[in-house]
Parts: sequence; C-alpha cells; structure tokens
Amino acid sequence: MDMDERIKYALEHTELIRPPQQRLATFGSTTMNYYVVTGLAQNISVVRDGKVIAERPRIVTPSYLVRVEGFSEVARNYITAMAREHPDEMGLFYRYKNEPRGMDVVSESTRQVISKLNARIDEEHDPLSAIIKGVEELWDVSLLTFIYHLTRSSVSTNVAEFSHRGLLSMDTSGVPKGARKHIEELFDQVGRDISHAAELVVELNRWSLFSEYQDRFFALFRGR
Repeated sequence: MDMDERIKYALEHTELIRPPQQRLATFGSTTMNYYVVTGLAQNISVVRDGKVIAERPRIVTPSYLVRVEGFSEVARNYITAMAREHPDEMGLFYRYKNEPRGMDVVSESTRQVISKLNARIDEEHDPLSAIIKGVEELWDVSLLTFIYHLTRSSVSTNVAEFSHRGLLSMDTSGVPKGARKHIEELFDQVGRDISHAAELVVELNRWSLFSEYQDRFFALFRGR
C-alpha cells in the first residue's frame, strides 16, 4: 500500500467519537484537549493525549497567503493563481500548534478505552476535550482529521462575527479592516515589548504595507 492509499485508508477509518462542545473562538486563541485511541492488537490499545492550540483566525486574501511560509510548491502555485484571478477575495486563515502530552499502551479494547475516557470527560465537565478513534500507523493523520472538523464547524460562525463587526470590509488599498486592526494590535505589542518587532515586520510585508507604516515603525525604536 503506497502512501496515498495509506492516507486514504486512515481518513476513511478515523472516527471523531466525541467532538468538543465549543467552536473555535473568533477573537482569541482556543485550546482543545484530545485523546487519539488506536488499536495495536486484539484487546491492546494505544492512547495518545495532548492539546491543539488554535490561534485567533486571521482575515486574509490570496495575495497575503502567497507570502506565508510553510506551503508546498504545488499549493503555492495554486494560491498564486488564485491571487491573480481573485486578488480581493477574502477568507480566514487558521494556524494550529500540536502539543503532545504522552502515550500509553493498555490491555483493553478500543471500545473499553473510549468508554472510560468518555466517563472521565463527563466527570471533569470539560467541554473542550475530544476523543478520536484513529489508525495506529498514521495516528497523526487521524488527528489532522479532527483539526479539519474543528475548522469546518467553526468557520461560518467566525465569518459571521467578523462581518457583524465590519472587519471584512476592504479599504482602498485592498486590505481588510480586520487586518488593519491586527496591525494596530501588533504596534501596541511592540510598544510594550520590542521583541514583537519581527512579527510586526512580517505582517506588514505580507500585506505589502511596510512602506506605508515604516516611519511609525522606526519611531518605536527612537529613545530606546
């Protein structure tokens, strides 16, 4: 079985047993706890737990995404084509960080393990925990399926809340109001802690706005 077939198999055999009871926050980060349960052999299961941290969703355009690191060459070519055809089409950009906690091998079936985890979460009254039944060889693909579910279930609410606050409107420079607001927040952060300066420069460059803000940016360093 080649890698594509293995990934397809993992996706088809991943089941989100217990989704979190809350969606991703629109105006802040969200931390979700997860348990990935996989079968290792008959009546032997593996339980991996950790947390997924979702940054606050960003309002972006294809032109912005072209300047974001981490995309493959194929994905970047696609984004570049989208930027040419629909330069002002807005969307939301989600970034996640996975922080694994541990892994346990237990002499129980996946059904028994899942039942105990459900009881524990109920007892702890934790609305931000999820249980995923996955495939051992590609358990991280199963985790990505959970992340995809998080995004898909949250995006309509996030868009509606951004729209309600007028943050999706575009200015004459082709920059969404929400992006301008984020830049102002970064300026405030740099004013308090100069170590955030690099993050501000990256954001300004992604929107091709550094020349517009450069005087204000360099003024932050005067007198320090």
